[in-house]
Amino acid sequence: MISALHSEIFDRVDKALEEIRPHLAVDGGNIELVEVTDDLIVRIKWVGNCEHCAMSAMTMKAGVEQAIKSKIPEIKGIEALNGYHAV
Repeated sequence: MISALHSEIFDRVDKALEEIRPHLAVDGGNIELVEVTDDLIVRIKWVGNCEHCAMSAMTMKAGVEQAIKSKIPEIKGIEALNGYHAV
């Protein structure tokens, strides 16, 4: 069962990602929030053109991490499950 706090953090992360989704969509891409782990690691999945984009590492640092950590500082890290720089 997902705790209320965990559910709230998931929703906050997804809302933060809404800020960068329009920028990804311009190039035919998107990002999917897969999970927020119990130890507050965000796991994402690149979708569309983002999945095979060589710039995904820069997008992760300059866009995704910035958008998430500026709004939810308790997040410990962000990992991509697919793409060029997948964990």
